Amino acid sequence: MIAGGLIAGLSLTATQGCDEVGNLAEQCGLTCDSEAFINGKFNVSGIAEIDAFFSATLDVSGAINATAADIQAELAGLYALVGVEAGGDFKAALDAKLSAWIDIDAGLQIKAEPARCEASLDVTAKAAAECDVMAKPGSVEVTCSGACEVDASAQADCRAAGGLTCKGQAPKFECTGTCTGECRIEAGAMCDGTCRGECNGNTNFEGRCDTECKGTCELSAGGTCNGQCTGTCEYDPGSADCDASAEVRCSASAEANVQCKGGCDGKATPPEVSAECEATVEAKAEASVQCYPPSLDVSYKLTVDAGSDGDLQLRAFISSFKLRYSALLAAIARAEGLIDVSAKLGDAGVAAVNSAAGTLKASGDLKASIGAACAIGLLPDAAKLITDAAGKLGGQLQAAGSVTASIASN
Repeated sequence: MIAGGLIAGLSLTATQGCDEVGNLAEQCGLTCDSEAFINGKFNVSGIAEIDAFFSATLDVSGAINATAADIQAELAGLYALVGVEAGGDFKAALDAKLSAWIDIDAGLQIKAEPARCEASLDVTAKAAAECDVMAKPGSVEVTCSGACEVDASAQADCRAAGGLTCKGQAPKFECTGTCTGECRIEAGAMCDGTCRGECNGNTNFEGRCDTECKGTCELSAGGTCNGQCTGTCEYDPGSADCDASAEVRCSASAEANVQCKGGCDGKATPPEVSAECEATVEAKAEASVQCYPPSLDVSYKLTVDAGSDGDLQLRAFISSFKLRYSALLAAIARAEGLIDVSAKLGDAGVAAVNSAAGTLKASGDLKASIGAACAIGLLPDAAKLITDAAGKLGGQLQAAGSVTASIASN
């Protein structure tokens, strides 16, 4: 689809190629470097919106290839962990491995937080300024569609819009939001994680208490703490301000008039730019996104004695499994965003070249006209770079989907 869109654009602007200016271009030293793009150069035309497209293509393809490699590495690690070659029957191998230690009919219960993906506001602003000549570096304001850390002085504005949260130690350890880490329960209460103390009811799964837990409730993947949260608490402070040691966060959906510090847990949206630059800026922003492995909470029903060699072997397996699987979930989250944005680059490239070429033809600017023609000649290379990378990543996503489905069905 991408290649088709780009190549279709060639027929619209081919008459503006180098042949139109004949030997005059060569005499002036204005020639096309057909090897420029494949050698990693994006300044192929001297026209901002066109070169920004080629730059975005290099950024996105690089991010796609890196993410595909990450998925492949984590899949290889998971397959090795269950003792089967990559591409084999992962579910059968996982069941066979676990059956030595746990009740395989009960299986594993896995609770995972969503992978946190952070977009760079600075990269998005810079991309907008580089592509759209009407935008000036330093004056481009980017909004965050999600949540981000803000300065403590912005709490009043954020609270007024209903989007203020604090992340850190809960006041008096009483967490009214989500607690991640240890929750101490002295009198006994429901545990939304793994009970590391006394359970007054049944423990159908290792560490899972179906009634009241007394002692420590481990909330690895976050949950409600019915005691004292000694881990990290994310909560709404109400009419109060966040503690000085806490991270102040604001939900952008609240449309508060505040400025984010650092990244955005969501989508970084630039201000309005020219039509030729919209998809290019979005692509460069997506290429800069970093996704972080989520916390996992894994529970199971032991069939071996606690503290036995089998128990120790299982714990070692679970530790390695959590490391690999959480990293895989983060890579999948990043891959999904890259696949989506890569599909938009084709139309963006054609629009940028066609718009610039039409304007330059009327202007009579020989140098700029030849620059646009050079870019036209390199569009197929850009199309191939993106389609090849996206195809590779799509294959890795399909393989990852098979593994995640096997784990979910356990």
